[in-house]
Amino acid sequence: MTDHEFLQAAIAEAKQGRAEGGIPIGSVIVHDGKIIGRGHNRRVQSGSPILHGEMDAFENAGRQPASVYQQATLYTTLSPCCMCSGAIELYGIPRVVVGENQTFMGAEQRLRDAGIDVVVLNDPDCIAMMRQFIDENPELWNEDIGV
Repeated sequence: MTDHEFLQAAIAEAKQGRAEGGIPIGSVIVHDGKIIGRGHNRRVQSGSPILHGEMDAFENAGRQPASVYQQATLYTTLSPCCMCSGAIELYGIPRVVVGENQTFMGAEQRLRDAGIDVVVLNDPDCIAMMRQFIDENPELWNEDIGV
């Protein structure tokens, strides 16, 4: 599968999160061409301060040896925040594919400084999904990014 195909899996997660009344951000973790973890932002649904899409994907991947993460790629619909970037760095994920960073610029430079390959696709579907959500839910969005 290609980066765009794996990003589609992350977009499906984001749409599921939105359908549940949450924030439309999704993520998948891929190892050896297979999705080993998928997740979406579930802060609203779970009342959690930390269940961003990337963190949910880590949670759903379960315990993995460091060697698995060190050979994995994380796909996310939105530029990862400093919390999620810290987890990416902690587990040694070498490559992150970002759906878009137009509506929110996360800690991409932190990832690059740690030697992580960051690929930004600026996918039009990801941009449109987040713009619509932010326009319709500014207070919830500000809460999610700590504003």
